[in-house]
Amino acid sequence: MDLAWSPADLEFRDEVRAFLEEKLTPDLRRAGRLMTSVYSDHEASLRWQAILHDRGWAAPAWPVEHGGCDWSLTQHYVFSRESTLAGAPTLSPMGIRMVAHAIIAFGTKAQQDFFLPRILTGEVFFCQGYSEPESGSDLASLSMAAADDGDDLVCTGSKIWTTHAREANWMFALVRTSRTAKKQQGITFVLVDMASPGIDVRPLVMTSGEEIQNQVFFDEVRVPKSNVIGRIDDGWTVAKYLLEFERGGGATAPALQVLAEEIATVAGTAPGPSGGMLLDDPGFSRRLAEARIRTDVLEVLEYRVLAALSGGGHPGADSSMLKILSTELSQVLTELAMEAAGPRGRAYQPHATRPGGPVAQFTPPEDGYVGGQPWQAVAPLRYLNDRAGSIYAGSNEIQRNILAKAALGL
Repeated sequence: MDLAWSPADLEFRDEVRAFLEEKLTPDLRRAGRLMTSVYSDHEASLRWQAILHDRGWAAPAWPVEHGGCDWSLTQHYVFSRESTLAGAPTLSPMGIRMVAHAIIAFGTKAQQDFFLPRILTGEVFFCQGYSEPESGSDLASLSMAAADDGDDLVCTGSKIWTTHAREANWMFALVRTSRTAKKQQGITFVLVDMASPGIDVRPLVMTSGEEIQNQVFFDEVRVPKSNVIGRIDDGWTVAKYLLEFERGGGATAPALQVLAEEIATVAGTAPGPSGGMLLDDPGFSRRLAEARIRTDVLEVLEYRVLAALSGGGHPGADSSMLKILSTELSQVLTELAMEAAGPRGRAYQPHATRPGGPVAQFTPPEDGYVGGQPWQAVAPLRYLNDRAGSIYAGSNEIQRNILAKAALGL
């Protein structure tokens, strides 16, 4: 594996940097820097998507004929890395990075012609209907019923932990169309218009106070069979295909490296438990050094996956390794950030941040007082939100089982 960038790669990097310098407004940068979870401020995210779409860069991983970029895999990584380092807000992954690939791989031409251009412009905004109250990591145990009724499937049940269900106008969902001895069979992948009669969205208030996730109830919701992606009863095939796009492929390490550097800078001036600076405390400095080393390891692993893909290979179990390492590193770093923030980091000040959704039952103080720096207001919200990182996209326990089987042959 060659870790050196080629002259063409460096030229492309400079092109991306120039674009980001010109198009990332101070407000968009602020939205990126003050994110409290993996999701950007919704309006800022859509504004940035429109700018990228004008340049033809909103969905670079799509096939060129559908609006993607004819980039090498290295260029994809460079673009992701530079966008992260510049503080660009993230785009919602549900449409561009996830369901669009299913529509491209398994959808009909009519489905592609309708959805893909509208996903690019943001006119169609998707949420994901996978988990249910009794079906999370064991997704194949889902039970939301979809009864066959002529040209429609009639859906009854509920989905939970549905991110941005109130903002979305479409959902991609897995529903139970039949029951067989093997639970992975009898599942169908459908696209649901969120304006359909019988849908009730109820927000879930997270420990951070944010209402990004929701529970969605379906009461005999009619979904045309023309909205089925792939074949009825074979949705598990589509779902497995999408998991590869959910668990890896971007540049995660740069954001963690930026966070680690910021923590080190702040800890150099923050008081420690023994009277000196926090960075001088052996316990804190050791944990931070270990985390920074692991972020470098993560970056090398991302390069390794990139090299495998460039050579026509497949990341395989490495996608599970990336998911484990990146989410657990993020949890470690947000813990260290809380320590560096000190007492001011304990104040609940969501109005000083740019969360990915509404904040429930919070009225900012009349004088707008914010103690400390904005990052100190972000720290507790990031800490709380990152607790879910080792659960979503397939719990890390499940990912370790995958590694044990695929990599160790256990």
